[in-house]
Amino acid sequence: MGRPAVTVAAPPGPRPGGGDLSVWPASTTGLPGGDLAVGGVSLAGLADRFGTPVRVLDEAEVRGRCRTYRDAFPDADVLYGAHAFPHPTMVRWVREEGLGLGVCSAGELERAVTAGFPAERTVLHGSAGSSRDLEAVLRLGVGRIVIDGPSGIARIADAVGPGGRQKVMVRVVPGISAGGHDTFLTGADDRKAGLCLADGSAQHAVARILGRPQLELTGLYCHLGSQITEVKPYLVALRRMVGLMARVHDAHGAALTELGLGGGHGIAHRPGEPVLDLTALARRLRAGLAESCAAAGLAVPRLAVAPGRAVAGPAGVALYRVLAVERTGGRILVAVDGGTGGLRPAPYGARYAPRLIGRRSAAEPRPATVVGRHRGAGDDLAAGAVLPGDVRPGDLLGVPVTGAYHLPVDSGDGPAGRPPVIAVHAGTATPLSEDEPCGLIAEVHHRPPSPRRKSTAGLVAADGSEDDSGLPRTGEPAVPLSFRGGVRVRRVG
Repeated sequence: MGRPAVTVAAPPGPRPGGGDLSVWPASTTGLPGGDLAVGGVSLAGLADRFGTPVRVLDEAEVRGRCRTYRDAFPDADVLYGAHAFPHPTMVRWVREEGLGLGVCSAGELERAVTAGFPAERTVLHGSAGSSRDLEAVLRLGVGRIVIDGPSGIARIADAVGPGGRQKVMVRVVPGISAGGHDTFLTGADDRKAGLCLADGSAQHAVARILGRPQLELTGLYCHLGSQITEVKPYLVALRRMVGLMARVHDAHGAALTELGLGGGHGIAHRPGEPVLDLTALARRLRAGLAESCAAAGLAVPRLAVAPGRAVAGPAGVALYRVLAVERTGGRILVAVDGGTGGLRPAPYGARYAPRLIGRRSAAEPRPATVVGRHRGAGDDLAAGAVLPGDVRPGDLLGVPVTGAYHLPVDSGDGPAGRPPVIAVHAGTATPLSEDEPCGLIAEVHHRPPSPRRKSTAGLVAADGSEDDSGLPRTGEPAVPLSFRGGVRVRRVG
């Protein structure tokens, strides 16, 4: 069942010349008064209508990034890492763009299948779930389970039971340190998930799996880390993984047909930061895989990559309202009405580039630190940011590259829970419910603006025509009844 949309359309405008927008969604355009539009929707209008903090997700950016991956890897499986943003609407977008899906729990898998995603195109990462979790994923028909520890072998085989058969892969730790932060160097030998290549535990696990008739070993999988911006670590991992495939073939006569090299593809959070060259990665992986397999006398396995943040991250913009500004000793401290949920400066060392929205300023840019409203340890949203020197309470700030991980980690910045997420596309804004499994839909009612609420008149067309939400476009703003973030929801199904 579809969710009615809200029209918060913005008049077409050029991509603004003030400030570097290279890390913003490609649809970003300038509007009068310093406002920006993403997906044809005014950011200032969204903040006014839904309150702040609010997350904005550009559908066209997500779909465009999916297509970029499909074009770069036409003969490989591209699996969207759903944990980056596991909402059913996102799942539908990536399904329609031809991607597979990597999930981390029975709950994520159930939401995906309920949203219409083919279970056979899913891969479950992790074998340490409860017996009930395993029963659920097997009942749903998960395509692959990636075994990441020795205890998972017997547990999965027992859950499959006599006469059953489940496709599995082995997560191998190839002994490679790559990525931007030590916490997420998942390819190094001392990591918690995966079976080590160097000490023989990966090869031992393969032998055990091959001895279990309930398990069909299709291939190997590895994940090196996060925010990797160089191709070389993937090439090193590829050679080591093919080497293990060759040893498995020699020892057991088993030909493994799949090789997953994970994600961790680096993106820029600020202009000028390095990114992973996807075209170079695809070209060199294809060549390296063919060369390594030829040298080992193996058939070339089907490759799989698993981008998560690289698909969702650049499609998101977080909007915050400035609460307080302190200027001491040439230092500007800007406190906003949200926390670090959805931003990852602490665990990833990511640095963001907030921008003033909805007001033009002639003041000189000044270094500033943007912090959450609690101002606690780890509550810095953007250290080393550059903002107009006259930034003041009430200003609206937009932070790009915030589309990944805000749903799983956000602890509730908003006055009544987690900030709303608004999908934008072709001039239409669609609230995405927080309660994915229950099928919440937004009910938007047309009424005059409240005198206590700033009017958004002019954000909808004045030609009297109907938009996709079925609301008359009278020039008067369509204001939702307010439960949370200006959207009233009801439970369906």
